Amino acid sequence: MSFSAKVEENIRFFNQKLDVETNFDVVYRVLTIGGRRACLYFIDGFTKDDVLLKLLQIWESIKPEDMPEDAHTFSKQFIPYGEIGLLDQADDVITQLLMGVSCFFIDGYSSCLTVDCRTYPARGVSEPEKDKVMRGSRDGFVETLIFNTALIRRRIRDPKLTMEIFSVGESSHTDIAVCYMKGRVDTDMLDLIRNRIRAIRVDALTMNQESLAECLYPNKWYNPFPKFKFSERPDTAAASILEGSVVILVDNSPAAMILPSSVFDIIEEADDYYFPPVTGTYLRLSRMTTSLLALMLTPTWLLLLQNPQILPPWLRFIQLAEAPYVPLIMQLLILEFAIDGLRLAAINTPTMLTTPLSVIAGIVLGEYAVSSGWFSSETMLYMAFVTIATYSQASFELGYALKFMRVILLILTAFFDVWGYAAGVLLSACAVAFNRTLAGKSYIYPLIPFRFSELKKRFLRGRLPHESTQQKEN
Repeated sequence: MSFSAKVEENIRFFNQKLDVETNFDVVYRVLTIGGRRACLYFIDGFTKDDVLLKLLQIWESIKPEDMPEDAHTFSKQFIPYGEIGLLDQADDVITQLLMGVSCFFIDGYSSCLTVDCRTYPARGVSEPEKDKVMRGSRDGFVETLIFNTALIRRRIRDPKLTMEIFSVGESSHTDIAVCYMKGRVDTDMLDLIRNRIRAIRVDALTMNQESLAECLYPNKWYNPFPKFKFSERPDTAAASILEGSVVILVDNSPAAMILPSSVFDIIEEADDYYFPPVTGTYLRLSRMTTSLLALMLTPTWLLLLQNPQILPPWLRFIQLAEAPYVPLIMQLLILEFAIDGLRLAAINTPTMLTTPLSVIAGIVLGEYAVSSGWFSSETMLYMAFVTIATYSQASFELGYALKFMRVILLILTAFFDVWGYAAGVLLSACAVAFNRTLAGKSYIYPLIPFRFSELKKRFLRGRLPHESTQQKEN
């Protein structure tokens, strides 16, 4: 619907469309500007009151003979503010208004004038709870999109840094920012991302980035290994952009989606680069080894206990001290689910009670579960290691993918012994090898296709480049 030049028609239309009598936070004020009737609309809580107050003072001083003939000239002369605009369609006015932009129209002007003096409720940019580092920046993304883009701009002061804005959702109109560096990004992948975002037809991105991820990559949902890397750290996002990746920011989400992402990208963490090369390499190799042990430890232990004849003498100590009352496979599966139950309980426990309840759960459940005969002490030990090893890397998605593969491997080993163990290992390897990034490339590059120089960089952290990009280009 096009915008009307008659202010009374606009007031009736917007009052009905916005239901201002019911919605207490939709505020409108009828004004007189230069002898003409005008109306200002804004959302309470989304507007900087001091900016609007100064603008109202300026408008009240305008004389009728000073009023220009069109809205464009009026915006240039009598709106001393940086972010202003003109809208000609009523639907666009409603969308901008509900996003927090103040909108007003004046009798005789066929366009709506907008003043982007919005402000959003936001928390401080403190360090994320999950993506913590031992050394480095202590700021993190928040739920406000403009704050997140500013955190990246602060680190990359280059005009080639581009941030495109998209809106997705028929009802939510969620803002999505696509960030990349011109000249470094893969243009084919960038075009693919743009086209898929534009093709999304949903009512709302109810779960923010997870909803967007499922829209961007609807295939192979049964493969648990993550297709995207998520990070709440601006330094990680900025480094990825400089390396040629695309970072997607979604309004109301305190995390960045980095793509394309291989399994090696997901395993990497900021601590690898905040320490010298030797220390960074050690941390990276330790994380990879621990993640592999989290997958293979308990299935391998189960296989060895089922086949004691293949145990070398120096490994006989891993056998159970006493015959179990509950089958070993049942003990392991029960603990796999019990650990997740304790994790969910910890999330929903008030902060002041988390520590004492954790101590009680560790002592009471652990001690009495063993003494009552439900679990063997060896089973509790290995599952405790697996639980701690799961938290050695920051990606929740990768941690759960390893857990699902471990459970499948345990079940196959319990029922089919050595052949089941081999089939489980092969299944886990295929789940990684046949996974694909958003661009359709190998998930384990540079292992497949093999490139030794790139593979070495994935395992060994080399020195950071000191020569500027401009010097290299010259």
